[in-house]
Amino acid sequence: MEYNPISISTALILLVIFGVVWIFFGWWLGKKNKSLDDFMLAGRNVGLAFAGATAMATWITSNTTLVAPQLTYELGVWGMVGYSLAALGLILFAPMAQRIKELMPKGYTCGDFIRVRYGKPAWIAFLVVSFCYAMGWLVSLGMAGGVLLDTLSGLNYKVGMTVILVICVTYTLLGGLRAVIATDYVQTIIIIVGVLIIGFVCYQSVGLEEVYEFNKEKHPELLSLLFPAAMMFLFNNIFFGIGEIFHSNVWWSRALAFRPGIGKKAYLLSGFLWLPIPIVTGFVALAAPALGLYPDSSDMVGPMVAANLLGDIGAIFVFIVVFSALASSLDSLLAATSDLVTRDIYNGLIDKQASKEKLHKISKLVILGLGVVTWVICLPKVTTLGALLNFTGAFVASTIWPIVLGLYQRRMSGHFVTAALILGTTCGLIGYHVIGFYVAALFSCITSFIICMIGLVVKDDKFDWQRLKNMEKQ
Repeated sequence: MEYNPISISTALILLVIFGVVWIFFGWWLGKKNKSLDDFMLAGRNVGLAFAGATAMATWITSNTTLVAPQLTYELGVWGMVGYSLAALGLILFAPMAQRIKELMPKGYTCGDFIRVRYGKPAWIAFLVVSFCYAMGWLVSLGMAGGVLLDTLSGLNYKVGMTVILVICVTYTLLGGLRAVIATDYVQTIIIIVGVLIIGFVCYQSVGLEEVYEFNKEKHPELLSLLFPAAMMFLFNNIFFGIGEIFHSNVWWSRALAFRPGIGKKAYLLSGFLWLPIPIVTGFVALAAPALGLYPDSSDMVGPMVAANLLGDIGAIFVFIVVFSALASSLDSLLAATSDLVTRDIYNGLIDKQASKEKLHKISKLVILGLGVVTWVICLPKVTTLGALLNFTGAFVASTIWPIVLGLYQRRMSGHFVTAALILGTTCGLIGYHVIGFYVAALFSCITSFIICMIGLVVKDDKFDWQRLKNMEKQ
């Protein structure tokens, strides 16, 4: 069913307005960047308000506004609840953010930690895992931009995807993490207000009772607490969400950018504020059958229902909310992945003597390159957002135990961590293809856990924490 409440001309005008505003903002903030630390880590001086806002806005992305409704539409109540439990990643990372800042005050990336803590083989394995995840998330965000504009306006998927990528790449290129965090603050306000309004209108227009009765009669499996695939997804998504945050440089770069003592408070605040958002967007998806809406692709269900309930003017509002959610994550991921490629791959493997001025220039080129690669991969939309994201779960869940044990346990050996990353990811990918997407992260995490526990028993690494403070080179 095709439903396009916004005209193509209106969609283009909105894109132009957003593009001009955010790019100008990025340019203006970028003028304050005088060093590599300013560009990559916003001067390492971010306060609580901006810290909490950027963490929350980054986690409210296409995943929350498009994939959470998709999974609720496909898996029912457990899809909604399971997705909301991704907030555990932010909450559990809170004490770790404080630990990271204390252990490596001069660090730049999560790769710095793995390299010093576990050695080169584990570092290489981690970079492969992290880069595969980052590209999966970048591609999902680009796809989401195209899906959003196609659903609401009928604007060609490739055109919408291209324009949104160009806007986000440009202002991130101009302003670095400082621009990313500042725009996230504004986007957080837009997202929270928008989601609350959409949820309230859906509740008023359809109501809990009508949604329940309709699905009970027509789609009872969506309300079943014993839906096997959905129950597996619940546990899988917990490990997926934790792995996403624990390993990703998106969250490490913020921990290093926040002022001392801010990281723990910021991540706790953002986690508890984020928790109800997937419940609201999931409820919107459950209302789709009752409204007679059946999207061509399930990842379109969220904006389709919201636009239907709010009307033509409301559809513009929906566009602004979802665009803000996309931009707040896309810019963060571009900046964080650029840092990882610049510091760990270029500076760590190619030019170990590069000056900070040269690294600053390389970082900008990497942001541009990531944008181009993402665009090329996004051109053929070959899968749904949910399937793509859960594929990356096989990678990220293997990193949970190496990260946690590496931060708090001196015994953990790099050889066992390398095995945990490689074998954990392999088992997760096998589970994904043989059983389904809802076991990828689960299999990966369990395998990695077993190997890490064996490593703790077999070998005592006796790591010296001072090596992280000094950021030793290899």
